[in-house]
Amino acid sequence: MSMNNVGRPTRPEASPDAVNDYLHPTLTGARGLLQDEALIFELNAWDKTGVDLPDAPPADDLGDLLRTAPIGLPGLSEPEAVRHYVRLSQKNHAIDLALYPLGSCTMKHNPRLNEKMARLPGFSDIHPLQPQSTVQGALELMDRLAHWLKTLTGMPAVALSPKAGAHGEMCGMLAIRAAHEANGQGHRKTVLAPTSAHGTNPATAAFVGYTVVVIAQTADGRVDLAALESKLGDHVAAIMVTNPNTCGLFERDVVEIARLTHAAGAYFYCDGANFNAIVGRVRPGDLGVDAMHINLHKTFSTPHGGGGPGAGPVVLSAALAPFAPTPWIVNHEHRFTLVEEARGPAAQAFGRMSAFHGQMGMFVRAYAYMLSHGADGLRQVAEDAVLNANYIKARLSDLMSPAFPNGPCMHEALFDDTWLDGTGVTTLDFAKAMIDEGFHPMTMYFPLVVHGAMLIEPTETESKQELDRFIYALRALAGAAKGGDVERFKGAPYHAPLKRLDETLAARKPRLRWKPVAAAPLAAE
Repeated sequence: MSMNNVGRPTRPEASPDAVNDYLHPTLTGARGLLQDEALIFELNAWDKTGVDLPDAPPADDLGDLLRTAPIGLPGLSEPEAVRHYVRLSQKNHAIDLALYPLGSCTMKHNPRLNEKMARLPGFSDIHPLQPQSTVQGALELMDRLAHWLKTLTGMPAVALSPKAGAHGEMCGMLAIRAAHEANGQGHRKTVLAPTSAHGTNPATAAFVGYTVVVIAQTADGRVDLAALESKLGDHVAAIMVTNPNTCGLFERDVVEIARLTHAAGAYFYCDGANFNAIVGRVRPGDLGVDAMHINLHKTFSTPHGGGGPGAGPVVLSAALAPFAPTPWIVNHEHRFTLVEEARGPAAQAFGRMSAFHGQMGMFVRAYAYMLSHGADGLRQVAEDAVLNANYIKARLSDLMSPAFPNGPCMHEALFDDTWLDGTGVTTLDFAKAMIDEGFHPMTMYFPLVVHGAMLIEPTETESKQELDRFIYALRALAGAAKGGDVERFKGAPYHAPLKRLDETLAARKPRLRWKPVAAAPLAAE
């Protein structure tokens, strides 16, 4: 195995026992038309640059802050810089190459139309400290986006400023805490969360100051109503439920969950991360939800895994609307202003979530997505996401074991590792072998309530042809695992730029800094 100077394997090489290794490893490290590529610091061209910069003017007022040693950045010509990053890009999986089974949580298709709109002058080049009179178009767009988020969820208020899903969770929980305190219920210090909750749910509740109590789930992956009812009381501030839940299932008792929660004087926080499975078909407000964050990257296609930044607006019920954080946008006969002070209609606002007003570029992209789809198109988003996931579940259920086989799933198909019993192959082995077949692995070992979980979310944008290509690869791998071809899996990936690494060691002892290796002295020295 060839190693670079920080001990990292640079390329897969042939070994007598390896399956699918190349018979003739190349002499350069390149593989066909894929070039081998060193770290940018190893390119070792310190004395050149692709740009001529004028000498900096004297800066005597900086005192001892002036640099006295080289900056330590590598020098590359323009072609070298371009080639370096193109070569690196060829080593990564991307949504533009193939299906990304991690799904909309991490990576889904971002329509180029949205990107074009976000780059329009007046959206891309404004500053949050500009006078409001100079950004009326941007404020109007935010107002229209807020309108449609409220319409789609059936909720009367929305806070746009939260910058991500977990940030939105905190917004909702702070509004709930403010509402309880205003109503003389500040003694409520407990939040209930199902065992299948997103990890950020209990973390957020604890961060806000609540004690988290876990609710059991039923054998079919839903909230156990009896367990919920037994833990409700005047000490409970809220329940946090993801719907559709982390197992890819709709909480069919969600209306009863809301009724029991409200009867106990608590609020119902819904984790809206999976809203893309029901958008246009179900309004959470009609189900009794009091607060819900919406991940714009999941439901409305703004970038996330591809770069971000995030945006997590929070819709609020009438009971929580007075406590929404500032700023708010107010439309006075097509004159838009921001309510930024905690007085007047915002007197009960719990404060601010961020310095400014949210992520303008994400608002533009999400609004463009809504307008380009329309009501019928957004409904189809949910229908196609659910259809694609159920198609994958149906096509793989004879070889792999669905975690919850009875009934359809929602936007993601969840399998456990029962079907691998006796094969000598683990979930991790199977995922690594998928890389050799040209696919990014699915979400592994999550949710934790399913042993050896394999969670596949195809999203709504994949065609049947691409789904079939993905399914063919998984069926072939499943057949190999059951056929005893263990070596195919234990050493995988064989065809990736790097072989399998010790991921635990890499996470615990990452090498984050490159250090040049001192040249060996010549014999004459």
